[in-house]
Amino acid sequence: MDLVRLAQAGDSEAFGVLVTRHQRAVYRAALAGVGSSTEADDVAQEAFVAAYRKLGDFRGQAAFKTWMLAIAWRKAMDRRKSVSRWLRSVVVPSESAEETDDLVERVRSPKRTQEEEISGAQLQRTIRDLIRTLPQKLRDPLLLAGSGEYTYDQIATMLEIPLGTVKWRVSEARRILKQKLAALGYQR
Repeated sequence: MDLVRLAQAGDSEAFGVLVTRHQRAVYRAALAGVGSSTEADDVAQEAFVAAYRKLGDFRGQAAFKTWMLAIAWRKAMDRRKSVSRWLRSVVVPSESAEETDDLVERVRSPKRTQEEEISGAQLQRTIRDLIRTLPQKLRDPLLLAGSGEYTYDQIATMLEIPLGTVKWRVSEARRILKQKLAALGYQR
């Protein structure tokens, strides 16, 4: 809280420390919201600029990180809703799955056969495609919860919905995904 007070008093170095401390979480929230690493970079930057401008409005009723995540999520939703974003997604193909996957996830495990690798990669693509078919109100909480970066309380603040609604939506999204996977022949 001391860093926040210093930043509110005009200390740009204190704000820089806050940015560094929360940069990863803000980026991940933006990525969950817009689905593109390039767009997420822009959204995260916009969120930090907006937070700097609104720093005087921060009252400490929630943690600074939670306040920052809420700003990032709103910026991501604004970006996702914009007409220009929609036009770009229609005109320009989205990034390939290989570009957005974490490099660590692509490193081969010595314990898996090539067939298991192919099967696992196909399952990941199938799950990714099924998640995209979920309604936004279910998809967003699921992606945020699945990232492992945020508590349900933080997600509730970011999405501006009650905590119980977040829990239900995540549960419902998982139930629907399991049902769809079972219909496709996946048993786990």
